Amino acid sequence: MTPKDDNHIPAAPSQEEDYSLEEILAEYGGSLEHHLLREAEPPSQKEAAPETAPKAPSDAAPPPPPKTASQTPLESAPEGEADLPEIPDPLREAEKAAEANVARLNLPGPRPISLEDVVGSTVDAVMEEAKEPILPPKRGLFSRKPLEETEPLPPPPPDEPEIDPEPIGPEPTLWEAAHDARQLYMRRRYTLLLPLAAALPPTLFLILEHYQVKVPYWSGDREVQCGVLLACLGLTAVFCRHVFIKGFGMLLHRRCVAELLVSLSALVSAMDCALRLLGKQPGEVMPYASVSCLALVFAQWGVRRESKGNYDMLRAASLDEDPPYLVTDTPQGACKQRGSVPGFFTTAARSDAATLWQTALLPAFLAAALVFAGLSSAGQERSGDFLLNLSAILPAAATFSLPLCWALPWAKLSEHLQRTGCAVAGWSGAQKISSQRRMIVTDADLFPPGSVQLNGRKFYGETQERAVSLAASMARAAGSGLERLFNNLVRSEGGRYEKVDDFSFYEEGGWSGTVKGESILMGGASFMRKMNIKLPGDVNLRTGVFLAVDKELTAVFAVKYNPSENVDFALRLMRRSRIQPILASRDPNITPALIRRKFSGSGHLEYPGLSERIALSEAEKDRDLPRALLFREGLLPYAETVAGSLRLCKAVRRAAAISLLGSWAGTLLTFYLTSLGAYALLSPLALEIFLLLWTLPVLLMSDWMGRY
Repeated sequence: MTPKDDNHIPAAPSQEEDYSLEEILAEYGGSLEHHLLREAEPPSQKEAAPETAPKAPSDAAPPPPPKTASQTPLESAPEGEADLPEIPDPLREAEKAAEANVARLNLPGPRPISLEDVVGSTVDAVMEEAKEPILPPKRGLFSRKPLEETEPLPPPPPDEPEIDPEPIGPEPTLWEAAHDARQLYMRRRYTLLLPLAAALPPTLFLILEHYQVKVPYWSGDREVQCGVLLACLGLTAVFCRHVFIKGFGMLLHRRCVAELLVSLSALVSAMDCALRLLGKQPGEVMPYASVSCLALVFAQWGVRRESKGNYDMLRAASLDEDPPYLVTDTPQGACKQRGSVPGFFTTAARSDAATLWQTALLPAFLAAALVFAGLSSAGQERSGDFLLNLSAILPAAATFSLPLCWALPWAKLSEHLQRTGCAVAGWSGAQKISSQRRMIVTDADLFPPGSVQLNGRKFYGETQERAVSLAASMARAAGSGLERLFNNLVRSEGGRYEKVDDFSFYEEGGWSGTVKGESILMGGASFMRKMNIKLPGDVNLRTGVFLAVDKELTAVFAVKYNPSENVDFALRLMRRSRIQPILASRDPNITPALIRRKFSGSGHLEYPGLSERIALSEAEKDRDLPRALLFREGLLPYAETVAGSLRLCKAVRRAAAISLLGSWAGTLLTFYLTSLGAYALLSPLALEIFLLLWTLPVLLMSDWMGRY
């Protein structure tokens, strides 16, 4: 049964839930604009509109057809229901309301719009939008766009400043520098015996008087004593003129050295003796000219030895313009490399530590000497003793040992290294290569050419020529000490080198690569076992080299490492000098265990990881500034250079510290005694003995430099 409403009218089936809001608005119209658009459509589009309207689903009842104006309610109503009231049509009511609005607003009637007008208006609108600036869209409260950081991001870290290379100014060739150093040394070579002969007589007379031996024409006569002292001081100054040249010449380079104070003390003593002879100075106290004479002799000795050291160093460095090796400083320690000599002379010309320390402290000592001389003379109401007191304080402030702190150890080291075929670039070069007390040692250093021999070989399933070629190619790609051994073997067997691709090192002690598509493995027995290579049971080699092609054993080479006495001595020298050797070997057989078996003086060797060993061994190919030059193969010249440089630095620092301490002690002591007027205690002979005692440690340290 079909349900009926209250008026007993059959209700149409519910169709509202079969249409969406968009479909209803499209069917009935929702606004005045919709009506105007419908009116503007051409007749063809109006006729086609019912065809394009969406169709109702097939399972729903079709809607009742719209009534036309020609139909009457009686005609359209079914029989028996003609007296029913007319049901209003919503579509018709909407059309009537739209027409009323149009009439009320006096809008013009619709006119047809051509397709060209629509396309033109569209193009104009697009062009206008292109001209307008694009504004960023506004972000609402519930926008899905992620919020931006309000805090400023920290700036990126600044790049690490690159270390500027040390400047190398214009420098002469080493041969020209060696020639000039030889000329300077030859002028100073025979300048020690004559000054000593001129300076010793006053000291000998003082010693005889001390033991109460009367010297004719000397004892008891102050005028004769002043005359003899002035003559001896004058001769000594003439023979030691190089001391004055160096002392005042270093002022041009803004350096205050001990030679300057010695020269000033000699001038002050000469003025004191001259004034005594002229009768303008009191003559009760013995002048201190004999102390100045000995100070000039020691200063001349230092100048001569320094010239000798420079000449030996430059003579050794000029032997070859392209030396086989040079020693440079790296962050890991001293390293033996191949390179050239530019920069060696610049490094060697830099000031030593003793000169730098003297430049910093001796001006204060000089000022103190002047002040103390004034206080001990004018301050004690003895103005006539100013030159006497100053001539006693100045030699004590300079001391006999200050000019020898650098000269004696440097001459010892240069002379020793020149005999062994090495050269160190002065104080700067020695300090740089020895500061870390570490040396990078490679395969060729421990086992130089000729010490590695082939003790036997055996081949499996491969021709001898082919196996030797593959082994030599792998050794060359690895850059190990075995390259020379297999190079001789390739020449004797008539093989040739192959190109190795995808070469790699292994921590287990081996290498891998590819030669013409074949996988090559080469290394020790333990490496082969870890790579699952089957080894024959009758082969038991501790230092053997195995070769495998495509996971199959191809050849076995028995390698013998012969220890060298020079290498053993070098390792003992490094151990005594407390220098740590860093083993940067590429040969899988060269390990700390092998070194301990072969060399008795090996001590403790640092054996870093594989990557670090490769990096350290590659440092030999760098081109840093030369700090030392080596003209001989092997580890011994390398070790003697680094160990000698370390001893030189230690000796110079200790000698300079002791000498400066003695200078300060002598300055204070002489000031105290002169202020008291105790000249009997501060006799010239007593002051000479005091200064000689402070010189003794420096002489011992310089002699220790030559003992390895």
